[in-house]
Amino acid sequence: MLLPKTTKTAFLQRSYNFNCRKKTVSFSSMPSEKKVSSAADCLAFMQGGCELKKIRPNSRVYCRFYTLELDLSCLRWEPSKKDGDRARLDVSSIREVRTGKSTETFIHNGPLSEHLAEEAAFSIIHGDDYQSLDLVALSADVANIWVTGLRYLLGGKMRSEWLAAEIAQVDEDGYGIVSEDVAVATICKLCPGIKEAKVRLRFKEIQRSKEKLTSHVTREEFQEAYCELCTRPDVYFLLVQLSKDRECLDPQDLRLFLETEQGLSLVTTEGCWELLRRCEPSAQGRERGLLGLDGFARYLQSPECQLLDPEHLGVCQDMNMPLSHYYISTSYRSYLLDDQVHGRADLGGLIKALQSGCRCLELGVTDGPEGEPLLGVVNKYAFLTSQYPLLLYLCQRCSPAQQRTMAQHLKKVFGSRLYTPEALPVSLGGRATTLPSPEQLKGRILIVGKKLPPEQEGSDGEISEEDEEIGGGGPLEELGVVLVVPPPSQPRNHKLSQQQSPPSSPSSPREAGRLTTESPEDLVMFTKRTLTRVRPSSVRLDSSNPNPQGYWKGGVQLVALNQQTPGAMLDLHRGRFSQNGGCGYVLRPAVMRDEVSYFSAHTQGCMPGVPPQTLRIKVISAHNLPKPLGSGAKGEVIDPYVVLELHGVPADCAEQRTRTAAQNQDDPLFDETFEFQVNMPELALLRFVVLDDDYIGDDFIGQYSVAFECLQPGYRNVPLLGLAGDPLPHTSLFVHVAVTNRRGGGKAQRRGLSVRRVGRRGREYVTLRHTGIKVVDETFKPASAPLKEAADLREDAQSTTASFKEQCGLPMVAKLKQCIQSLATRLQSPEGTMGAAMVLKEGYPCLEPLVNLSEPTRKLLTAYDTMIAAQKQLIENADTVQERIAQVQREGMDFHEDLSRLGEKEGLKGRKLSKAVESFTWNITVLKVLGSKYST
Repeated sequence: MLLPKTTKTAFLQRSYNFNCRKKTVSFSSMPSEKKVSSAADCLAFMQGGCELKKIRPNSRVYCRFYTLELDLSCLRWEPSKKDGDRARLDVSSIREVRTGKSTETFIHNGPLSEHLAEEAAFSIIHGDDYQSLDLVALSADVANIWVTGLRYLLGGKMRSEWLAAEIAQVDEDGYGIVSEDVAVATICKLCPGIKEAKVRLRFKEIQRSKEKLTSHVTREEFQEAYCELCTRPDVYFLLVQLSKDRECLDPQDLRLFLETEQGLSLVTTEGCWELLRRCEPSAQGRERGLLGLDGFARYLQSPECQLLDPEHLGVCQDMNMPLSHYYISTSYRSYLLDDQVHGRADLGGLIKALQSGCRCLELGVTDGPEGEPLLGVVNKYAFLTSQYPLLLYLCQRCSPAQQRTMAQHLKKVFGSRLYTPEALPVSLGGRATTLPSPEQLKGRILIVGKKLPPEQEGSDGEISEEDEEIGGGGPLEELGVVLVVPPPSQPRNHKLSQQQSPPSSPSSPREAGRLTTESPEDLVMFTKRTLTRVRPSSVRLDSSNPNPQGYWKGGVQLVALNQQTPGAMLDLHRGRFSQNGGCGYVLRPAVMRDEVSYFSAHTQGCMPGVPPQTLRIKVISAHNLPKPLGSGAKGEVIDPYVVLELHGVPADCAEQRTRTAAQNQDDPLFDETFEFQVNMPELALLRFVVLDDDYIGDDFIGQYSVAFECLQPGYRNVPLLGLAGDPLPHTSLFVHVAVTNRRGGGKAQRRGLSVRRVGRRGREYVTLRHTGIKVVDETFKPASAPLKEAADLREDAQSTTASFKEQCGLPMVAKLKQCIQSLATRLQSPEGTMGAAMVLKEGYPCLEPLVNLSEPTRKLLTAYDTMIAAQKQLIENADTVQERIAQVQREGMDFHEDLSRLGEKEGLKGRKLSKAVESFTWNITVLKVLGSKYST
């Protein structure tokens, strides 16, 4: 028996529908004494035998009594003119089992075939030349029993032989019997992550049920225990949906799955064979090109099926932009244990921060020689994980003499790695210069400090306790080892120049929080040219962390966290910096890099011109969940549930959860789908948290955080991490991910600023804003028509595609290849001929009916033609429309440097001038986004 008893009924009573072919087992009409509810029942029925009609190509029908041999090796039938050895069909020679009247024998026996029930017919394809044995049962239920049993044998036989070979390897005597310890160890090896106690308990139960006096395990008992404990129902259900006519996948099935579900576009048959050979454990499966249940499970648990796109495992972003264009992984006092005041110093925390990819450290230095060994540790581990520049903030309150000594130490320890201005003569900030790039500074250590205001220059560098980083003007700068941040007194944009001085670089969460609340646009503009750092308050006693997302959305590059403090904040930090190979640098969103762009950290709607995306996640199951730490007193029972948190701009923040899987569910099935609307994908982070539902308090089991842009579509494995961010061995979630940009979803629809409903069918269009500066508004005016045309082209293409999917009976997340396959199935007649032909008209694939089609099929063809027409309009007009919009954007940018003077000339002052600048920025952003090929 190769399926677990607890799931057989569910396996066989559930209906599957894939490519319009139903796979069902329904035994409702069977006599009560012959009820069938498991694979074993199917095999027992077949072993007892029954009458089936055999259909021959010459239109002759023979009634024969078919049985399955007790050892499950072959089918036999009688009466027969052949001798006993010839009136048989070896199970090993069966290639596939087809339902219905689909073979040549049925198709070419027209009049005879018409009188045979479709649902009672099935065919067994066998032999190297793929002969067919065509049969008709007395009822659909009997046919289902034979089809289910035979398909089970095709997959089960392969599994049985593999398990027999595995047990034979550890059977030293060759009698088919091993000790319980050996059997337990073998199952734990074949199924990594399974709990040894769980396996041992199952063998004890088998011994008790058979009243055995010995603990030795037979080959059959080993197979029974393995299949019951190691069969994943979620993977089985998926496998049955994907396979054509058996419980395993051939290379064609696998290629279809990889293309339509996993979103892989460059799949080859050779690649599928290679994957099959790598994942399939049975020799028979590898030889025959079949991926069975265990091989499919291995593939789904492999690194290539993880949620994080493997492209992001290495550096994948442009590293040649100024430092201010990147978020930088920043540590705060990671050398301190416990609290921030009396905590013990420990170099282990510093080493761990560097090993995790941290690129900005804060080091405490006081009078005395203590700093040198600390610098040695930094130098040793600085570039083991990442080659990109390491920034050091020295928290020093040293005398001038000690500062000179420290400068000599820095030069001595770091040597040529230490950045000096003469080595790379670039300066921070200012309109005429930009920061160097991470690529330019590869392998360099930068000592970073603030430039003191002019009235404090020439001091010894001592500054306030609240702002205790090294200051400019002291001996360290004089010795040329400090890269100083210029004083933030120069206006950075037109709006600030009319209203106020720009904000100082905020160092405390309170100051940064105030800026993100009161003037988020100003803060984003300020950080386009200036590195800005936020650290936890220095007056706190504990080592808790602020939410970094609140500062990232304001553009702050250096959000310092206590790397030694586990929790949700550090989880988000790891998720953010895992998207660029863990190198410690992540490119900020384009709207935070472009010189002119509109972005507010408080946006409650979509970005200008960018339709929101819909994220759908189906949480299918969890596997090998451990007990929460410190839960030993609660016994063995855990009641897990999964929380999904979306972090981002305010419009995106959301949280949903699954039901609780009660009673000791370390491998629970959830099968629940959740939907999120994502307005700013570049800032969004998704966090999975698994908790134990307990009446005292929900205990933490595991979590995983990932940037939205790193998500892979399809069926994915989510490796869970513990509190400290370390992987939990063999512990994971199994999910399905789909991302679309179709509006609607689980949250109330919000419209972006300056979006109004006009035009056909109440369609939404993004409009340009009036600046109040005549020459500027006249320049933007010609963009109105192409903006509307671009929106229409995009929306028509999307809506007609959605309509075609709906007519196919498929969800919005379905791939077009799935839709085409569904359409082909509808167009195929029972005789195998196609009801329509594909022809090229002006280079576009169109379908022409060849026969009279049913009304539903005709509607489906119409939906296809409408979709092709919309795509044709998009392809042929996109470049022209894009260029018209881009031309207006270029002309508008000519006013950027002179905008304040033009506004004053029109009589705009104060708030009105600021509003004009904001409207100008909005317009440029809309034109840039809608003028890109991505938007159309």
